Amino acid sequence: MNAFILRLVCGLLFTGMVLGVATHPPKDLTQGLGMMLPATMLLGVALKGPKGRSLLQKKRVPPPPPVSGGGTPGV
Repeated sequence: MNAFILRLVCGLLFTGMVLGVATHPPKDLTQGLGMMLPATMLLGVALKGPKGRSLLQKKRVPPPPPVSGGGTPGV
């Protein structure tokens, strides 16, 4: 529950920053870049959560089957 609240708050803060940029664009490039760093950090926490886990779990690939051959192993 605590992680959900953190993700919700970060999502709302990111939305507020985006709306602020849309209504009052930055004056120059450096101000715009300075606003992007916290916005990307908030978006990362909002999407992945506090521990960096992804919303979609990655499928684990099974190990390849052993190669059968007549040679000596390790040579």
